[in-house]
Amino acid sequence: MPDFERDLAQIAKQEAALQFTAFDAHTAWELGSKLRQVAVERKAPVTIEITMNGQRLFYSSLPGTTPVNDDWVRRKRNVVELYHRSTYGVGQGNRQQGITLTEKIGVPLIDYATNGGAFPLLVRGAGCVGSVIVSGLAQREDHNLVVEVLADYLGVSLTEIALD
Repeated sequence: MPDFERDLAQIAKQEAALQFTAFDAHTAWELGSKLRQVAVERKAPVTIEITMNGQRLFYSSLPGTTPVNDDWVRRKRNVVELYHRSTYGVGQGNRQQGITLTEKIGVPLIDYATNGGAFPLLVRGAGCVGSVIVSGLAQREDHNLVVEVLADYLGVSLTEIALD
């Protein structure tokens, strides 16, 4: 069973460290391409989406995914747009409290998923401008894949921020 306190502390560090100075369509393409490259190398059956201000800027579905992954992406995106936080962070907080998002704020499960894999695109001085989302692996692996590629792209060491 995960250590909720440790996970939540590490996720807070991730969200603080993994911030851009600027973000645009070119950045989305570079980041998405890097994420896709890593997923292909690992033979990870994932769907990847990057959005900014409600617009999809990057999308890729790798072999082994289905339309169900697209729906998970949509539901995870909704959580990032609502909280400006990672879905794994929101989900771990709720699991620690023993409550679902539906019970907590009344949103329908069909439209919101707190499973890991969606991370806010945070720009210093501007806040959350979008999201980067992966769906297809176990939720902790989805989250870790996104964090790993963001850290590499931004030149942030995983040593201090990685989940176990």
